[in-house]
Amino acid sequence: MKERIIETKTHAFGIRIVNLYKYLKGKGIESIADQVLRSGTSIGANVAEGSYAQSIPDYITKHSIALKESNETKYWLNMLHEGKYIDDKGYDSLVSDLTEIIKILTRILKTSKGQ
Repeated sequence: MKERIIETKTHAFGIRIVNLYKYLKGKGIESIADQVLRSGTSIGANVAEGSYAQSIPDYITKHSIALKESNETKYWLNMLHEGKYIDDKGYDSLVSDLTEIIKILTRILKTSKGQ
């Protein structure tokens, strides 16, 4: 069975977030590192859960949560960038991937809701 693009992208993004978390550990910002780890990996977890949804409303709920987690992750990435914990290149790359994920999730939700 062919894997959906959103599953591939959110999984790859989750791996990048785990690596960012490892980089941030020991820099005195553990609470923010924990937050970005939770929200950044939750995106793919909710997409994966949505793949086995019991109904269309369940599917929409899981993807809506993934979208909310995406926006939270963007917030934490902005904080890390403004605090100089992530350089411009790393930040731009992560936010570019995240923006693409947000656009795909938005399309999925609009389609699923018949909009």
